Amino acid sequence: MKRSFILLCTLTAALLAANAAFAQVIPPGGAQFNPLLPPPPPKIEPPVIPKMGVPIQQNYGPAPSTSFGDRITTCLDQAAAGGLGPAERGAYSRSCANR
Repeated sequence: MKRSFILLCTLTAALLAANAAFAQVIPPGGAQFNPLLPPPPPKIEPPVIPKMGVPIQQNYGPAPSTSFGDRITTCLDQAAAGGLGPAERGAYSRSCANR
């Protein structure tokens, strides 16, 4: 009885191990030991070179303005770097941001 139980357990374990090997699917047309393809190289574009005899076009538009919140943050950073206290920082940032 003991031997038949051990034989049954061994056969069950062998069947389970055989089923696990089938879970490794190889795609059609591919071999198991083929290496993966390398990723494509990055696209490199040459820099734009100005042409002879063509005038340079300059952007004469206004400079982008910063928002009020950005100006306040910059002014608070400047006040802290200057060693001002909290009350002095508030007064400095108000006058600085409204310039």
